[in-house]
Amino acid sequence: MEAPTSEPAGNPNGTGNTQNLTVPVMQENTNGSVPAPTSTISNGISADEIALYDRQIRLWGLKAQESIRNANILLITMKALANEIAKNLVLAGINSLTLCDHSPVLPSDLTSQFFLPSDRSPVGTNRAIAASTNIQRLNPRVSINIDTLDIRLKPPSYFSAFDIIIATDLDAPTLNLINTATRLNNRKFYAAGSHGMYGFLFSDLIEHDFIISRSISNVPTVVGPESPTRSIISSSPDPNDPKVENVTKRELFSTWLLASSSPLPAEILKSPRRKKVVTPILSCLRGLWEFESQFGIRPNPNDKAQLAQFTILCGEQHKALGLPAETLRSETLRAFLQNIGGEVSPVAAVLGGQLAQDVINVLGRTQQPIQNFVVFDGERSEAGVYALHPTEGELGRGLLPISGGQQQQQQQQQQQMGSEEVIDLN
Repeated sequence: MEAPTSEPAGNPNGTGNTQNLTVPVMQENTNGSVPAPTSTISNGISADEIALYDRQIRLWGLKAQESIRNANILLITMKALANEIAKNLVLAGINSLTLCDHSPVLPSDLTSQFFLPSDRSPVGTNRAIAASTNIQRLNPRVSINIDTLDIRLKPPSYFSAFDIIIATDLDAPTLNLINTATRLNNRKFYAAGSHGMYGFLFSDLIEHDFIISRSISNVPTVVGPESPTRSIISSSPDPNDPKVENVTKRELFSTWLLASSSPLPAEILKSPRRKKVVTPILSCLRGLWEFESQFGIRPNPNDKAQLAQFTILCGEQHKALGLPAETLRSETLRAFLQNIGGEVSPVAAVLGGQLAQDVINVLGRTQQPIQNFVVFDGERSEAGVYALHPTEGELGRGLLPISGGQQQQQQQQQQQMGSEEVIDLN
């Protein structure tokens, strides 16, 4: 993306805010929610903005740029992966980006997070606050907001102020908690995690409509299902080109809770050849998520008991996926375990770039979105996409009653966490 050319505000030393750059810390209301981000602009995109974003407007069109410009996005946990996501979204020209992180900057953060000042001055300060100044410099037109409270203590209503919620580098129970709240508020949700040379992306857009423009063929477009998750809703000739038709499609999605435990698509399970090429990192990730859910921590590679339990869980997940036992090798398990919680800048760049691009595509509604899991293996330079959904039951909005049934459990968890010491697992 092309960086805005207007003069950035702020201290050139990168060590704090200046009079021209105000990064507000969001204050909670009495109900625990925060004020809504800056309201969207309804007067249309200005000539200055057209000139500023000219290159990307040529890629995805003026209408898509207007949608991007009105988007309010919440980004949770400001580590290397979130740095990459923030960079791409701010340069794209969204309306507002709220950075939510309650953790302080650690010395290890200085080696992988390029929005932090290069000296040791930010160590001990809040991660979101420390990164906000340099994020704002990328594009002064974007409103950057800060929230330093623990995301696990937020009520479901907190998420209603945002169009898209992106949660990065969190444990599986917390991702489930956030996704339940986004479902209750009918908000689009992304999850992503980076573990050294490995990582993943997940999307729950509930139901997402998008328009594909394509040449009219001799075979008429038929309205109806195209796949278990995608349907053609309508088709109409392009008013500007009689040889082109605009086809509206709809993708249906599953929640994190269901998708993270669903089987592989039937077309993969029916093919021994395709099962052999499914990355074993998917089994390792599921083993990690199950370990986090059962024990509330990440496995310690120096603890033999935890190592043995993690190995068992990965084997169980591999078997549950229906994959050949020989594809989950001991060296793969060791490599993954040693990478857990690590940050490798090139891997974060790949994952963050792909997630941010999908967010832009979703806002523009002109491209097929990710459906619904991406598993990245940096050792092999592979990123497999897997549509993971339950084999029975409804998808999309049909899952909303299920999410609603989890609201009481979510509130009980929040009350319990509010009365106990919150432990940072990252």
